[in-house]
Amino acid sequence: MPSKDGKVNVQVAVRVRPPNAAEASLSQIVTTDPSSRTVKIATGPAKKRVTKTFAFDRVFGQYSTQREVFETMALPVVDDALSGYNATIFAYGQTGTGKTFTMEGVNEPPELRGIIPRAFHQIFDAIATRGGSDTEFLVRASYLEIYNEDIRDLLNKNVSNRLELKENPDSGVYVKDLTSYVVKSTKECDKLRDFGARNRHTGATAMNAESSRSHSIYTITVESCEQRPDGSSSIRMGKLNLVDLAGSERQSKTQASGERLKEATKINLSLSALGNVISALVDGKSQHIPYRDSKLTRLLQDSLGGNT
Repeated sequence: MPSKDGKVNVQVAVRVRPPNAAEASLSQIVTTDPSSRTVKIATGPAKKRVTKTFAFDRVFGQYSTQREVFETMALPVVDDALSGYNATIFAYGQTGTGKTFTMEGVNEPPELRGIIPRAFHQIFDAIATRGGSDTEFLVRASYLEIYNEDIRDLLNKNVSNRLELKENPDSGVYVKDLTSYVVKSTKECDKLRDFGARNRHTGATAMNAESSRSHSIYTITVESCEQRPDGSSSIRMGKLNLVDLAGSERQSKTQASGERLKEATKINLSLSALGNVISALVDGKSQHIPYRDSKLTRLLQDSLGGNT
């Protein structure tokens, strides 16, 4: 979706993970072509198989690296946040498809680190380069999850905390009493992320032994103050939301019941609301963007539309 300055505000990339042990013996029905930015999916019985082709802004095959995904899709978005824009990077897809691996990765070896820790490095490397006697930076971080449409502060030691969503004309939509830390290094950001990740809701389903049962949002706010030669100052503030969405799922495949079924229902409703918002934004003709249909879309409102 082009903005007034010609930039594309919404870009969609698809990443196909390698088959797991349970899938290794099955026939491959997904084919990626990064050069044409298309994915082909074969459907139907073997003798009557039909191939459908889908186009995306970028396509990453099963052998794509964490570095490749970050530098192609995420690095430009991080730079925009450093320049004073609001930005969001999120992973969307069925449970078990590798969203958390793409966003978080693993700490060791370093080449397997995901978008979130790499974004931390990019931000502080940029600050080290751009900062100086005439420019000062302030970086703040918060980490929350939306579980069953309840907002929880993942940096709060009280794991049963429930926070309220508020709105005012000056700051827009915000979470009342959400913890926000001033961070001065990548190490501090990683420490907060590790602490919050331990508090996040996960659970086993038939499709994923450690399925994320909530949407998590790690938000980094970067403020910069530049002193001009004439003595005046220029202040910029950008916000980067790094979102690991809960997996979309079908009850028949995950065999969800009881609490898992309740979680799945809430997850699918909020993902549907997010899909409707993205569709309305990309369409460009919609008079109404349904941000209020879920807490997820309300929280991301100022980073999906407007100055984004």
